[in-house]
Amino acid sequence: MEPYYDVIIVGGGASGIGIGSILQEMGCKHFVILEKGEIGASFRNWPQEMRFITPSFPAQGFGQTDLNAIAPKTSPAYTLDEEHPTGLDYAQYLELIADHFELPVEENTTVHSVVKNSDGFEVSTSKGDISSRFLIWAAGEYQYPNRKPFPGAELAIHSSEVKSWANIIESEHLIIGGYESGMDAAYQLCSRGAKVKVLAKTNTWEFDHSDPSVSLTPYTYGRIRKLEDPEKLELIGNTEAVHMYQEDGKYAVKTADNKVYYSDTQPILATGFTGSTSLLGDLVTRGDHGKVLLTEDDEVVKTPGLFLAGPEVRHDSHVFCYIYKFRQRYAVVAKAIADNLQLDQSILEQYRQENFILDDLSMCGERCQC
Repeated sequence: MEPYYDVIIVGGGASGIGIGSILQEMGCKHFVILEKGEIGASFRNWPQEMRFITPSFPAQGFGQTDLNAIAPKTSPAYTLDEEHPTGLDYAQYLELIADHFELPVEENTTVHSVVKNSDGFEVSTSKGDISSRFLIWAAGEYQYPNRKPFPGAELAIHSSEVKSWANIIESEHLIIGGYESGMDAAYQLCSRGAKVKVLAKTNTWEFDHSDPSVSLTPYTYGRIRKLEDPEKLELIGNTEAVHMYQEDGKYAVKTADNKVYYSDTQPILATGFTGSTSLLGDLVTRGDHGKVLLTEDDEVVKTPGLFLAGPEVRHDSHVFCYIYKFRQRYAVVAKAIADNLQLDQSILEQYRQENFILDDLSMCGERCQC
């Protein structure tokens, strides 16, 4: 007989470990966290030089929580002694949280399919089939890059596939995409003496907005401004790439205004991610811009019992794409499950006091600047 759980959490990253720690503190006895690699696998796959753009700072003594913490009374800054941790640093922090709460994490377990039935969910994995009453999808985005945003884009290399920018030694580069990953790639390459052109559909470097989901963060602005040779970076805005092909041994990128930009070296795609919910198929319905439609408890509208956690969470115009934003939804999901399983919810007051729970979406603009 296949193992049966009250809750299966898919993903051992920030959201999976974060929600798992709450369920553990509530007294949930029968749940499991499935991770296809190691804990924090997405962070381990970052380029070696990539760092958190949201700063970590240990300020709990003044009632302020580290922006990158996933559990109250913890701080990546204090634990790692880093203000802007690397991906590997942060994965180590997640491991410490998992160890501290003694979370039931099954590593190296790939989820092949999810089926909803009258009793809950049947989950087929690389280690066999399991089932549960509730399913929390916390598989994230980073491991699912958008490699084909336009015809021919497969000729390029996606920024998430770069293990280290030190391994890319060419003197000239063309980057497609002007948000954080594209500008980080530009900074890393320019810092190594390369000449870089960035083609951006949106002029993110010109936005004046307090929300880093919309404009570039001060951390990114600051690094770009301090380039030793700023003339090595050329920003070409309001330019949408629509086709890539090879011509006379060069890479050619055609734009919506019928211009063509050539590169001797393989272009770099910084076009974001498709998101892991693409693996859920017809269990979800989507609204504007492909967002998964959710209830106010982050339960998938089409599939009761299935909850979404992490950077793909959207509510109307509210975008929860940073840890300090989407961690505020962990306790919302945990409470919805606790109501059904009759778990002890006293721990939620601590989460509320430390601004770890946002259960009134009408306050979203005021409290988390979505």
